[in-house]
Amino acid sequence: MEHRQVEHITAVIAYVEEHLNEKLDLETVANAVHYSKYYLHRMFTDTVGMTLHEYIRRRKLTEAAKLLVFSQKPLLEVALLAGYESQQAFTSVFKDMYKRTPLEYRENQAFYPLQLEFTLNKNASAPAIMVSDIVYATQDDIPDWMNFARLVIDGFPGFDEAEHLEHLKFCIAQKQALMIRDKKVVVGAAAFSRKTGSIDYLGVHPQYRKHDIAKAFLDFILCNLFTGRKISITTFREGDKADTGQRAAYKQLGFAEAELLTEFGYPTQRLILYPKQEEHSHE
Repeated sequence: MEHRQVEHITAVIAYVEEHLNEKLDLETVANAVHYSKYYLHRMFTDTVGMTLHEYIRRRKLTEAAKLLVFSQKPLLEVALLAGYESQQAFTSVFKDMYKRTPLEYRENQAFYPLQLEFTLNKNASAPAIMVSDIVYATQDDIPDWMNFARLVIDGFPGFDEAEHLEHLKFCIAQKQALMIRDKKVVVGAAAFSRKTGSIDYLGVHPQYRKHDIAKAFLDFILCNLFTGRKISITTFREGDKADTGQRAAYKQLGFAEAELLTEFGYPTQRLILYPKQEEHSHE
């Protein structure tokens, strides 16, 4: 990925953050940063892994969710600040993404972000990721891991930072946390349970999503930890509008659908990767 392109998208993200409470769309942002909207759309999607429209929507809804929990602003005012012309339109989109109406979300008093401000790696390279690049995370890696978790938060509905930190400390102590870096930057992280055969966390830096990092983690776990065992992971249910592509990525890796779940009040589904000899019996 060209360094210049990353700089361009960094400037675009900065503009979006500075004008988050204003009307924002592709044409407005393109005019502000002096790119054609077609070029900006392609460049942003290629770099970040989602469209500019989707990024803006998720950022605005995140700020709206924050206002619902931490302020007493009327719902209509929150809707208008989020860029919606009516409370009804805001409620429909908010429920699609958060699985609760704005009023229910306010009453629940449990804020979590759909999307935080995106921070790009300006020195990203194009490494050939191999299983040998995977290392066990240590206590010293926790700050970088948590920064990485905030970056890929769109893939983890209901993400609770404090709970994740405690679970990470446990996984590190049990040697159940893995990382891949590109120089100093964390580009992939995985936490798993030897006892249950589950992958509890699997994140890939969006700028590195084309480098088969998730597959490298799976190969490492299958070869070194879960030989001959099935692996489970939970993700968005089919059709969830909050899903930015995680479900499809897991299925492309060979995971099959299993039971529907509700985790921390959020509808999810378990997916299972069967050992090679069992695959045909589950087709």
